[in-house]
Amino acid sequence: MKKILKLWAVTMMMVLAFGFAGCGGGGADVRTSTTTLGQELQDLEASYKKGIITEKQYEEAKKNLIKQRTSD
Repeated sequence: MKKILKLWAVTMMMVLAFGFAGCGGGGADVRTSTTTLGQELQDLEASYKKGIITEKQYEEAKKNLIKQRTSD
């Protein structure tokens, strides 16, 4: 009986621990990026040079990207 009680207690602790681990702060603005601003600008320029986006789209995206990444 003691083993079952201990097993139940450990299981409940694990359920609570994993349950609360998923709480993300209730709407916190979390930004993560795995690329640098420089890399994103290079990728954007490459898209422009390949003709994937227009010059107007390139300039607008570049402006927005710099604004986004430096506003922190």
